[in-house]
Amino acid sequence: MTESQPPSGGTPSSPQRSAQRPSAVLPVEVAELAVSIGLVPDAGAGRVEVTGISLDSRTVQPGDLYLALPGERVHGASFAAAAIAAGAAAVVTDEEGAQLLAAVPPVPVLVVENPRSVAGGLAQRIYRHSPVELFGLTGTNGKTTTSYLIRSLLAALGRGSGLIGTIETLAGDTAVPATLTTPEATDVHALIALMAEKSLDAVVMEVSSHALAFGRVDGLVFDVAGFTNLTQDHLDLHGTMEAYAATKSRLFSKAHSRTAVVTVDDAWGRWIADAAEVPVLTLQTEPAEAGPADWRVESAVPQGLGWQIELRADAAQGEDRSFRFRTSLPGRFNIANAALAVLMVFASGVPAEQLQRALDEQDPLSIDVPGRMQLIGREPVAVVDFAHNPDALQRAMDAVRPNRPGRLITVFGATGQRDQGKRPIMGALAARGSDVVIVTDDDPHDEDASQIREQVLAGALEAVATDAPDTLLETVAPRAAAIERAVAMAGRADTILIAGRGHEHWQEVRGVNLALDDRQELREALLRHGFTPEPVPGIES
Repeated sequence: MTESQPPSGGTPSSPQRSAQRPSAVLPVEVAELAVSIGLVPDAGAGRVEVTGISLDSRTVQPGDLYLALPGERVHGASFAAAAIAAGAAAVVTDEEGAQLLAAVPPVPVLVVENPRSVAGGLAQRIYRHSPVELFGLTGTNGKTTTSYLIRSLLAALGRGSGLIGTIETLAGDTAVPATLTTPEATDVHALIALMAEKSLDAVVMEVSSHALAFGRVDGLVFDVAGFTNLTQDHLDLHGTMEAYAATKSRLFSKAHSRTAVVTVDDAWGRWIADAAEVPVLTLQTEPAEAGPADWRVESAVPQGLGWQIELRADAAQGEDRSFRFRTSLPGRFNIANAALAVLMVFASGVPAEQLQRALDEQDPLSIDVPGRMQLIGREPVAVVDFAHNPDALQRAMDAVRPNRPGRLITVFGATGQRDQGKRPIMGALAARGSDVVIVTDDDPHDEDASQIREQVLAGALEAVATDAPDTLLETVAPRAAAIERAVAMAGRADTILIAGRGHEHWQEVRGVNLALDDRQELREALLRHGFTPEPVPGIES
């Protein structure tokens, strides 16, 4: 890791705020912050005040508290001089960092055993954002779609909201430039303070297992936390499914939520619900499941590409309560996403009658979500989806399986330097679920792309040899050529699924970001081959 020295400018009394921070922050004394993390204030701290916090010297603003964290290769304290030159008023670090600070211009230094563990709490005390309602979503699949559905439903209720998600960060309708897919705790608190400053009523946030594992939501208590599902993914970080589930369950502790809605369509959901430390509404959306649940999807009738849904409370609750609504999103998994969105808004305290009226009058769950089952063409049906793990790929194929005489052509790859165990699994699933499989590249990162393709193809070949003999397999790279190949072989009755990258605009290959948007490539290929793509939806960024 290397950092470049940021430009200096401004003074602690007139800080130049970034687009990710509120415009005004009341100063906090370093001595007060020291006490908050269990330290006795050093006399040298005097009345030094801070008005922001950063753990990257390149983003330090005048008046910041700089968190100098140990890194994989370089300690953050090595960049403390640059941070102080940029206006940092004080530093938090560990014993190793304190040694490195000996030759740095003198500012107050707070020394703790694990500075990352105090980042969220310090950020919360510095930004002290006024109350906004917080919705947090975790799970393997469905977080992004459900977050968009919640925001749309809140808008139908006349409530402005912000979004902190994997696709984009929004303060109302205004995009906020993001430096990380999952912001650090320091940035999360700044963003929420920014949204509170803009008088938004709520913030909806996707909470990944990485965010929970690395303390990126420390200091936040979500008013309503939601759980979608748990399937194989991120085992390169967690090792086992049990450890993965345990990390997810942290969101449902008293430290991170006040109430929760948990989808219990599998054993992992029931485990999450049982382990929760806060009141939970359980949601069952799969008709095959027979276990108890507070709410269940009573019916889901296909309507166009989407569904007409009835969600009903369990009679044991002593009241006959239900919600009826529709969504335009295809796939049974979007029944679960829509139902979870409705219940999370209901759990936030919205009266049932008001919620049903918004569902009836404004149809807020019929929206487009960038790169999530996004329809690019109708003849042939052409869909781009973010499915990048076995369960999501299977669900995506099931959702778009042609209901007319036509073939399913699936194009996908696997991400480099991630859970390698899922590669042959996904290859086998694709071969069993598709008529044509084109294996290509996803984001290889620093791994050999051809090796990744071979591992995916190995699983596909095994499936073809055992139980999918009629499936046609091809390997085509680069990815744009694979999309072109899929469209070239498609007829109007066929369906094309481009899976894995969804909304992403860049493909990383050995440290180089190459411009690549599956949606754009698919649209252009459809046009070249005489097909008519759908108009570009306004929600795309």
